[in-house]
Amino acid sequence: MAIPDYVINLDPWWDDEYIHLDYRQEAFNNTLDSERWVSMGYTFNFTGDMCDMRSPQPSWNHKFINYFAGLGWRDIGTSYYRMDTGTILPVHQDTYKRYVELFSLQGQEHAIRRAIVFLEDWASGHYFELKGIPVVGWKQGFTVIWAYDAPHMAANIGLTPRYTLQITGHI
Repeated sequence: MAIPDYVINLDPWWDDEYIHLDYRQEAFNNTLDSERWVSMGYTFNFTGDMCDMRSPQPSWNHKFINYFAGLGWRDIGTSYYRMDTGTILPVHQDTYKRYVELFSLQGQEHAIRRAIVFLEDWASGHYFELKGIPVVGWKQGFTVIWAYDAPHMAANIGLTPRYTLQITGHI
């Protein structure tokens, strides 16, 4: 496996509480990307199901926030994702629209960072890609970090849900 931008291997401290969160399907927040994907022939469910900070988070969520605060991140937000079989999120760059507005970061988007924590070991059919580099075969706790505008994609063509934690902050 080629290693993308910046990787941390966290020793897992979490249990499976993330499986039982109140996940909800939300439309992808960039309609231009969604329209482009449909015009390219994608007909799949985009984004997966999310449980963000508007809903109750796992009892140990604060440990992730504290960890990333220790790396110098500020205004940290967390979102848990479940990608069921057949969910595909084609290549895109995050817009952080809500995050930028919430923390008045207009013109400072370059300071935003994103991390994906893989909450379980890799399973066949689970996929992630960052800047054209495929990431598979991960172990629980494998964490990929990138700057705000890095192109990436994710998919689940496997037989089991793919669970990740998305962490957003700025430096």
